[in-house]
Amino acid sequence: MILIGLGGNLASARYGRPRQTLVAALAALETEGVHIIARSGWFRTEPIPPSDQPWFENAVASLATALPAPDLLAVMQGVETRFGRVRSERNAARVLDLDLLDYRGEVIETATLVLPHPRLHERQFVLTPLAEIAPAWRHPLLGLTAEQLLAGLTMNQLIERLPD
Repeated sequence: MILIGLGGNLASARYGRPRQTLVAALAALETEGVHIIARSGWFRTEPIPPSDQPWFENAVASLATALPAPDLLAVMQGVETRFGRVRSERNAARVLDLDLLDYRGEVIETATLVLPHPRLHERQFVLTPLAEIAPAWRHPLLGLTAEQLLAGLTMNQLIERLPD
């Protein structure tokens, strides 16, 4: 299973509100040899760490692709750039954020790619949509399912499911 996280909290000049940008980003991935198998519902989440920036819209998708993990990451980052993502400071507001969460259970640590995503097990905005589409998915290092990781979170983040 290949899993990605999607998020954004700024409007895009070309695509509009965050939801429209995220939908367009999924379509852009499809044109790059990435097939979207499933997508969670949409969630509205407060920024982490708490700040006065706009709340995010988030989802998780499962993918199929023949691309190896580093190439998939490069495609995702290319989509972010084309959609106006500007990398400034960490946790800054952004038009589009695509995170490679897991790539077929592989454990990778290089200068440009760490898998599984190093903070996914701490993030309710990832685990809630992940548990929706793949509740039995197991963290490659911790061995816990998405549901178990979600149940074990100690930090509460404000999160609400949005209508599709």
